[in-house]
Amino acid sequence: MVQPRSGIIAAIATAPGRGGIGVVRVSGAGLLPFAEALSGKQPLSRRATLCVFNGADGVAIDQGILLYFPAPHSFTGEDVLEIQGHGGPVVLQMLLTRCLELGARVAEPGEFSQRAFLNDKLDLVQAEAVADLIEAGTAAAARSALRSLSGVFSREVRALVARLTELRMLVEATLDFPDEEIDVLRDTDAAQRLAGIRDDLASIVERARAGRLLRSGLHVVLAGLPNVGKSSLLNRLAGEERAIVTEIAGTTRDAVRETIQIEGIPLHIIDTAGLRETDDPVEKVGIERAWQEIEKADVVLQLVDARSGEVPADHAIAVRLPARVERIVVENKCDLAGLPAARQQLGGRIHLRLSALSGEGIGLLHDELLRVAGWSGHGEDVVLARERHLEALGLAAEKAGEAALRMDQLELCAEELRLAQEALSRITGEFTADDLLGEIFSRFCIGK
Repeated sequence: MVQPRSGIIAAIATAPGRGGIGVVRVSGAGLLPFAEALSGKQPLSRRATLCVFNGADGVAIDQGILLYFPAPHSFTGEDVLEIQGHGGPVVLQMLLTRCLELGARVAEPGEFSQRAFLNDKLDLVQAEAVADLIEAGTAAAARSALRSLSGVFSREVRALVARLTELRMLVEATLDFPDEEIDVLRDTDAAQRLAGIRDDLASIVERARAGRLLRSGLHVVLAGLPNVGKSSLLNRLAGEERAIVTEIAGTTRDAVRETIQIEGIPLHIIDTAGLRETDDPVEKVGIERAWQEIEKADVVLQLVDARSGEVPADHAIAVRLPARVERIVVENKCDLAGLPAARQQLGGRIHLRLSALSGEGIGLLHDELLRVAGWSGHGEDVVLARERHLEALGLAAEKAGEAALRMDQLELCAEELRLAQEALSRITGEFTADDLLGEIFSRFCIGK
């Protein structure tokens, strides 16, 4: 297990800029003398102490509140001081400098959370949830991060680990006592137990994939010929005039980005230049960038004019779209074509008929984007997963599947169960390499 760097650490814990209150956080061993040197007082445990923070020369730096949390009942498991002063950047820097003069060093990014993890105050999922809660871009993401921070995801993972451990015990007991008349695996219905584990793993994987969407969002690119209404659709989805709309072909020269939310899911909408042959050097650059955005998309909304339907130029665009990217054909301007909004499947492709100008049929597009995102049916039970969580869950599911195929080869079955158990234990940090811990915590905020 990786060990934290020794000594007292300190950092400004509030965001840069001016505010009514700013906080400097300190963590380490034996901080009462530190607190007395800073404030001239010995603070009581977990009580706010009004005091003056003094410099080395005895001149006051600021007046504020000092909070003292003795080990082990603190966020990091060590003695912790929270110095609450006025929220000016100069004042906070002076307070931090004074802490350094008293023997602290500047904390590395995520070092407070890392010490909490190493002192068994948080598991790795909960520590990551701290960063996820800070970075949450939607209310749904914040709620999911808070559930992980409270231990909901960790308890599910540990419950699966416990079931795998029990199943391993039964398999290995059968290996150790092969001549016993009792068939332990049959009598304990081991195959059914493993099937239940695999079902629950599949459920968590599905919810974790939905949770990854909460973290990163879905990248949606609007593509098509000039003047089919891409910019109008962006404005309709954004709820405001974000892109210039004119009757002049080629108005959009560069990608215009807007992030919206549908049922708490962030969607990154990118309006691109109209795709056509042109001699205009500036428009050519815009078209090249449009294709670059299309290559990175999760889904492409190919807009066509509902009055003419798909024309040969639309088909030429369609054949160039990456095969891995889902394409939805959006027949815009249905109001001008005198046609109702509708959803239909033609040639294996979803077609949506709508009007970006009037808003008719936009609900159909919202539903379709949620379908592509795989969000249908998910709500408060999603897991705000990171890529490493999905990799570990996927490996555990794979190994559990291999174990099910090898129930008649118990040595191999036991090994596959062990590998599945270890994969899950990596999620909470029981089996996590030191270099991975360093990478995870280095991405945290300084002061957290």
